[in-house]
Amino acid sequence: MAIKRRDSGTGRKPKSTRARENRTRRRAARGADRTVIDLPEIVAEVKAAFEHYERALVSNDIATLDKLFHDDPRTVRYGAGENLYGYDEIKRFRAGRSPVGLMRALSKTVITTYGRDFAVASTLFSRDTAPGRIGRQTQTWVRRPEGWRVVVGHVSVIDELAEVAP
Repeated sequence: MAIKRRDSGTGRKPKSTRARENRTRRRAARGADRTVIDLPEIVAEVKAAFEHYERALVSNDIATLDKLFHDDPRTVRYGAGENLYGYDEIKRFRAGRSPVGLMRALSKTVITTYGRDFAVASTLFSRDTAPGRIGRQTQTWVRRPEGWRVVVGHVSVIDELAEVAP
């Protein structure tokens, strides 16, 4: 049988044990937010960043697009016709891309946040210049000291599919 140590005369655990238990509780409480999905204030932040990105995309605001991607060699963007590894390749692609035909309509946008610093945004898009085709875009966003940044982007275009009934 284990003997529980108590402070003499008080019936309480020793101060060092209480302090360790309190530290453990505080760490658990801080970590709890990291696993909470879709905290409303975080969803709102990522939605604003996503919408800022979309406005920059359709207006070909290259400086803003560059700013919203994380400046790191591990940042990846798979496009409809290119595979870009690292911020420098993504930046070069943006600088050389034609500004014609960038307008698009979004649908079924889903933004899911995981804790306070990680999120995924997925959307479908269509363009008048590509009838019968549907674009799919997924972005992984991470909160950095300078704000929300895309660390992985994926764009693909497929033939428009018939909706499947539930």
